[in-house]
Amino acid sequence: MPVRVAIHHHTQYDYDRVVSLSPHLIRLRPVAHSRAVIESYTLTIKPDNHVVHWQQDPFGNFVARVDFWEPMEMMSIDVDIVALLVPTNPFDFFLDTYAISFPFDYEPQLKKDLAPYLAVDEQGPRLTQWLQTIDQTSQGTIDFLIMLNQRIFQDIAYTTRMEPGVQTPDETLDLAIGSCRDSGWLLVQTLRQFGLAARFVSGYLAQVVPRTPSELKENSLALHAWAEVFIPGAGWLGLDPTSGMLATEGHIPLACTSEPNGAAPVTGTSDVNNTTLSYTNTLEVLD
Repeated sequence: MPVRVAIHHHTQYDYDRVVSLSPHLIRLRPVAHSRAVIESYTLTIKPDNHVVHWQQDPFGNFVARVDFWEPMEMMSIDVDIVALLVPTNPFDFFLDTYAISFPFDYEPQLKKDLAPYLAVDEQGPRLTQWLQTIDQTSQGTIDFLIMLNQRIFQDIAYTTRMEPGVQTPDETLDLAIGSCRDSGWLLVQTLRQFGLAARFVSGYLAQVVPRTPSELKENSLALHAWAEVFIPGAGWLGLDPTSGMLATEGHIPLACTSEPNGAAPVTGTSDVNNTTLSYTNTLEVLD
């Protein structure tokens, strides 16, 4: 049954001296196609002396441009969302006939529209070697996607990585470990190598734990990253290689882009300083 939740995400930057900030771009507002029903959204930024202009990027994502009018020693961002998580069947679609079996070719106009998501940006010997181990024989398209998603889940161990940026596919495969964004980017590039349009997704992962007398786990909220692939008839399908599962109502996209740098939750610069970053994420069930 549907679950109404309150999401709170707090990010704070503490600077060791007074600094000036460049305009910042904040991508922390759910996209229009989110499976979760967004009932309310609030973005709060401190200090108060700033102005926010909401924009849409070339991919249709919501972006808040923030211009700061005075120097500061601290900057914080708070996101509050009330959302209705409606259980969904990730397989509730019909494929166009020509896309039922992999491999297939997109129709010419569709392929032109999907061009940014078909670009192979990363190539290397390790990726080439790994691709050769993937079964590319004729098979059901959905079966192929599930197999590929599971393969990355099995081959790449998960780790929390605080360093900025995304590993190359070769780095992720060599290390056999990566963050969610590293596995997500590996899946995007792998799909493109096989002629499938794919995009990188950053968002929230809201996990509500069913309450039982013996259940000690807590609800959780995290910034997360995964991939989406475009299949004719189904549209964009979310694949989460960190879990090996298809995306569900708990995957709340904030930005969907052709490359990871365009999906970063916060971008901007400051004067040279030592910065301390802290954050908290909370998920509360309201009903």
